[in-house]
Amino acid sequence: MIQGIMSFSTLEDINALSDAEVIVRVTKEPELFSVLVRRYEVPLLRRARTILFSPEDAEEAVQDAFTKMYLYADKYHPQEGASFSSWAYTILNRVAYTKYRTITTERGKRADLLPEHYESLPDSRAEFLEDLSLRSEVLAALSKLPETAAKILRLQFIEGKSQEEIAEVENLSIPAVKTRIHRAKKLFKQIYDKQHYE
Repeated sequence: MIQGIMSFSTLEDINALSDAEVIVRVTKEPELFSVLVRRYEVPLLRRARTILFSPEDAEEAVQDAFTKMYLYADKYHPQEGASFSSWAYTILNRVAYTKYRTITTERGKRADLLPEHYESLPDSRAEFLEDLSLRSEVLAALSKLPETAAKILRLQFIEGKSQEEIAEVENLSIPAVKTRIHRAKKLFKQIYDKQHYE
């Protein structure tokens, strides 16, 4: 797959490219997209499995997410406070939750989500998993938050980390994580609403 990339003389040259550099070049060099697949397939599969539980459904969601990333590659623009991985996880979350709703509707029943998944479902005002066109507005709002608030929102809603994982990474208790997320969401909504509805 990667051997077909003619623009670079060695694998080391390809690996030296940042994710942002790769995605920007994908529109003119589509074969470069395989680099992103190689880098993100395993972590995205891990995230999809926590939402969908079924390995087959998770694989399908990841494939769909990669397809969207490829199709929307020209829409990606690096922004302060957000990495390519944030964009990738946002797309995956949206695809996986849509798939989850479809599966549960087809089965004619409602399967229970884990509590942390309810937290990461989009709410009615800050819809950053529902519509990719809102991405720039969301990132602009995140960039106006204090760093601690922006970081905890990125960890849970964009990178898809559970509250337990955040507690471990940030060296906090679970109740402290819940409190910070609640406060950060409230502040985010105020900033988002101000920039969106003015």
